[in-house]
Amino acid sequence: MRLRTCGALLLLLILSACATTEPRPRASAARGTRAANLQRAAALPWRDDGRCVVREASQPWPVLVERCYPALDHDRVEFRDTTGRCTVASAAAATVGIGFCVLAAPEIAVGAVIVLGVVVVGVAIQEEWDAYELRHLYPEEAGTSRGTKVASRDAVEKPKPKLEPEPAGQGRQPPVPPVPVDRTGRASCEPVPVRHAGEDDPHNECADRFPPNRYPGMDVLVGGVRFDALQVGARVLWEIKTHQFDSYNSYIQKREIAKELKQLDKERAVALACGYRFVIGVSTQAHKDALLEADSSFDVVVTGCTR
Repeated sequence: MRLRTCGALLLLLILSACATTEPRPRASAARGTRAANLQRAAALPWRDDGRCVVREASQPWPVLVERCYPALDHDRVEFRDTTGRCTVASAAAATVGIGFCVLAAPEIAVGAVIVLGVVVVGVAIQEEWDAYELRHLYPEEAGTSRGTKVASRDAVEKPKPKLEPEPAGQGRQPPVPPVPVDRTGRASCEPVPVRHAGEDDPHNECADRFPPNRYPGMDVLVGGVRFDALQVGARVLWEIKTHQFDSYNSYIQKREIAKELKQLDKERAVALACGYRFVIGVSTQAHKDALLEADSSFDVVVTGCTR
């Protein structure tokens, strides 16, 4: 009887431990939170050049506001509690003020935070954003996200050697052979399937579905450059963009387009040199218009893919 009781208690303890163990937060979610907070904070004036924001950017937005609210340039910000939710007669409201409540709730803050004058993005925020983009370009594809896509564009993925080729017609992913080179030793124009860069499933699904992709689940390496897709039945290479361009403020949009142009110019040059047509797929008309305004020679298509 005593042995049976001890066994039951041990089982109960094990089940309790399993039930209370929380899964690790995904790195991609943390990156998304940080990027969103940096973008939101960039539109506000900070007396400390945004150092507090950078330090707390990985926290949920209400936590960031709570910790960095004193660093805000209150003389240049007006808050309007249009919903009445923040007009609360409490000691906390009297101490912190309605402004904190409005700013901490994004659903209220939209249209309720008025900044006086032109906002110059805090130096610390700007530096952190630049560093973030280098690590996670289009994080949000970049990142994000696909955060390391640009950094890895010129890198060649090394496949595991296979003793025998995959049997044809079995519905498996194409093997990843070594990148061929021509007689000069330069990367060949022969298309080579390589696994999708990053783990952005919505982006990868769009790249596979929309052109549609000749190698589902794979990018394609041409001339030493990685493209999102090679179109079925045509010599067309695609670069797919699915990040939420419309949600960025005008400053971030301009920076985004400037960075995209550098990437797209390189990709187009390689595609054309290898005898391929180059097409850019974007999710929204606003993103297409911005790209064509910057360079009307691009071939841009609205995919309608969402995140």
